[in-house]
Amino acid sequence: MFLKQVKHWFIARANAARWRPIHDWAESRQGQFRLAKDGRGFLIEQPKAMPGSLRIEWGASQRAYIEGTELRMRCELRLHSDLQMMILCRQLMEVLERTVFEAYTDTLKTRVDTDTPEEMRWLVMFPKVTTISSKLVRQRFGALGVNKTLAADWLEGELSEILAQASQDLLPEGHPFVLMTMRGNVYLRTAMTEPTLPKIQALVRVLESACREALRINGKLSERGPWPTTTSVAWHSSTPDEDVPQN
Repeated sequence: MFLKQVKHWFIARANAARWRPIHDWAESRQGQFRLAKDGRGFLIEQPKAMPGSLRIEWGASQRAYIEGTELRMRCELRLHSDLQMMILCRQLMEVLERTVFEAYTDTLKTRVDTDTPEEMRWLVMFPKVTTISSKLVRQRFGALGVNKTLAADWLEGELSEILAQASQDLLPEGHPFVLMTMRGNVYLRTAMTEPTLPKIQALVRVLESACREALRINGKLSERGPWPTTTSVAWHSSTPDEDVPQN
């Protein structure tokens, strides 16, 4: 037990030193950086971020379609609760579609249950965007939503431009990436073997662009009746350990 605690302490201390640039960047943005309980991941909380409270986590993947570790982010915007849209890597979309089809044909299920992640359930439930003006974005990403017109509008303008740029290096072809709006928030999830400050900063810019465009779309919504929704857990937060050394 003692040796295990010593090993944990050394891992946490080494990671804290390696992630010092990320720690300093978070603090420069009035955010709080904390190591995960096991010292193998971290959490950044920035309550006063713009356009909304920001939470960033890096650690073990919470999705089967991402192996190893991932970066996940959430920005709280208080969007319309029924504004459900998703943009994802096109290769990942094709893989998830096959997975859903095989799972429910093999077991003779007739409906998608709530244990299935939103990413997979939405592929069955919501219409896909068929018109994307940017050829590069159309080739590399897919989009869908409870309202296809709004989802298509989201994937235009500023967000389309930043995704086209990201596809050249930050999000290479086949790299797992999901961007979603639900429960009033915007979520980003992507594979990341080792966290680096430049990559995190670039992905925050992608998220911020998605948030600005989501707010624009939100302004177009009518209050006439609810849209169909789905519910499940999109985010399982890691609990940081306040006592883990960070210096």
